[in-house]
Amino acid sequence: MMAQQELRCTSCGRAVPAPGATQFLCPNCAEVTIGRCARCRDQSVVYHCPKCGFEGP
Repeated sequence: MMAQQELRCTSCGRAVPAPGATQFLCPNCAEVTIGRCARCRDQSVVYHCPKCGFEGP
């Protein structure tokens, strides 16, 4: 059994399984899970999908 890689905030790299964090599929390609920590969500820090290049806050 392989260990699951910990999801990190796509913008800043913080661990996502923290209070106020969220994760969702890229709204454009729906192939990559985007992680967002509470700080980056609150401050609307830009994120980029590594697969399709979609950019969003």
